[in-house]
Amino acid sequence: MNQTSLAIIHKNKHPNYTFWLFVLASVLIFIGLGLRDPWPADEPRFAQVAKEMVETGQWFFPARAGEFYPDKPPVFMWSIAFFFALFGSIKIAFLLPSALCSLLTLFLVYDISKRLWSTKEALIATSLLLLSFQFLLQAKSAQIDAMVCCWITIGCYGLLRFFLVERRWRWYYLAFFFMGIGVITKGVGFLPVLMLIPYLIHRHFWPQRDIAKKQTKKSVLPWIMGAVVMLLAISLWFIPMLILVENSHDPSLALYRDNILFRQTVTRYADSWHHIKPFWYYLVEVIPLFWLPISIALPWLIPFWYSAIKKGDARILLPLGWIVLVLLFFSVSPGKRGVYILPALPMLALISAPYFDSVVNKKVFSWLLWGVVFLLSVGLLGFGFSGIVEASFALKLEEKFGLSPWMFFLVTGGLTCLVTVITSRGKHWKAWPYFLCTLWGMYATWGYTLLEDVKTPKSVFGNIEKEIGKHDATIALVDFSEQFILFSPYPIVHFGYHTPTDEQLSAAYQWMEKTDKGRYILVDEKHVRNDCFKKEMATSVGYAHRVHWVLLSHEALTEKCPLTRTTTEIFSYIPDRPVT
Repeated sequence: MNQTSLAIIHKNKHPNYTFWLFVLASVLIFIGLGLRDPWPADEPRFAQVAKEMVETGQWFFPARAGEFYPDKPPVFMWSIAFFFALFGSIKIAFLLPSALCSLLTLFLVYDISKRLWSTKEALIATSLLLLSFQFLLQAKSAQIDAMVCCWITIGCYGLLRFFLVERRWRWYYLAFFFMGIGVITKGVGFLPVLMLIPYLIHRHFWPQRDIAKKQTKKSVLPWIMGAVVMLLAISLWFIPMLILVENSHDPSLALYRDNILFRQTVTRYADSWHHIKPFWYYLVEVIPLFWLPISIALPWLIPFWYSAIKKGDARILLPLGWIVLVLLFFSVSPGKRGVYILPALPMLALISAPYFDSVVNKKVFSWLLWGVVFLLSVGLLGFGFSGIVEASFALKLEEKFGLSPWMFFLVTGGLTCLVTVITSRGKHWKAWPYFLCTLWGMYATWGYTLLEDVKTPKSVFGNIEKEIGKHDATIALVDFSEQFILFSPYPIVHFGYHTPTDEQLSAAYQWMEKTDKGRYILVDEKHVRNDCFKKEMATSVGYAHRVHWVLLSHEALTEKCPLTRTTTEIFSYIPDRPVT
């Protein structure tokens, strides 16, 4: 591991560096696989949809407990479902797509860097990406972003290879094909097309520089065919979906179609209804932390990039221009999440690699990076120590989250502080790779086991089982999250994920009053209305996901409920194989 880290800026070539770098990447990405279940916010949703696909045989329209899920196209859920069908374990299946896509992204960055510069720059670029905080975070998460980042990187790879390496149209069309796959994975997959703008700028200002070995044909048709290829890729899902919806005559499928085509695309971008952040959010709150260590190097990298662009170096101009356009694209939208800009990180690592050898030799940069590691390490150590000595704020956190991770923080902080001591002499930049490897190694093993009960509702269902036993029972969920479907050992009914809470309560009351046997309602304690339910009859079943959950039986119903009677649709799900 030490030799691999040293390869980041080593000046001498070594035939085994590439092999050991990807061994390190595999260890960092796959460590902890199978040790944890899907965690909120997004992972239980995608895992449940995939599990349901395998159990019901209905793969084309994603659904959670029988209700169609129109927020995202099904490609990512298909990948989880494939591995679930293959291995029979959701613990294994849900993380594999992100892990494999992240490895492919690393390889693409390595290969294009090697073609544009040399093996040395390829090792540096790949190491920078691997050791970037946001990249590893997403590689080890079951969110769509690692996969869409991979498709976007393939698009950028194809265009860069076409523009700068070999003018073969197959790379151009490959780029557009995977843009289409990216679109049907998560709408923004078309982003590599923005690279055409800096390409045209380069051709305009530096027409004398031949950036390809062969000239392209003057006909515009081959260029337009890229868009056709992208549409063909999109149509692999889009056309069958439209045909199936039209032939079904099902209003719920028509609603699914309209939602995913309009509300989750144009409306979500132009008029977001959540995650509202200011225009400068990415520059101020995301990039400084999540793009470490490159973010610290930016003051030194920018002059290098400026000098390269003045000389008309398309290897820098095209990726850098694209990164700026991507940041602008996401900054304009009022709805922002830090993970949205992940696809720009591989290209940032690419254009940083040729100059990073010079940057790490800057004493100020090297000490800054070491200082960041030192502060983070002392923070971890101090946080753990505060819990050990029972500081008041630590006790409040322990009570709030039901977790005592103090030894974890103490040991992890102690190890990372040792890293700062070891690297305090010599090349201080080495503190970052050692720190990150230690942090992820501890978190993906010990940390996973600590958080498992907190991040899942297993304890809630364990308490329910103690209360009602394992006999046949059906539980109605009100104002719930998908993890309660995924982990339930009991048949589940619900009344629509986005249905207003009062309507859910009314529907649950009506559902419960139909029979006095085997029906229960699981609900947040704050939603238990005195005029519909007897609070004294509510049974506490635990605290999970910042909510105190209670179980209501038929005996908890009042004689009448003043809530308006509703005809809300009832969705049901019978788990075929419990996650646990």
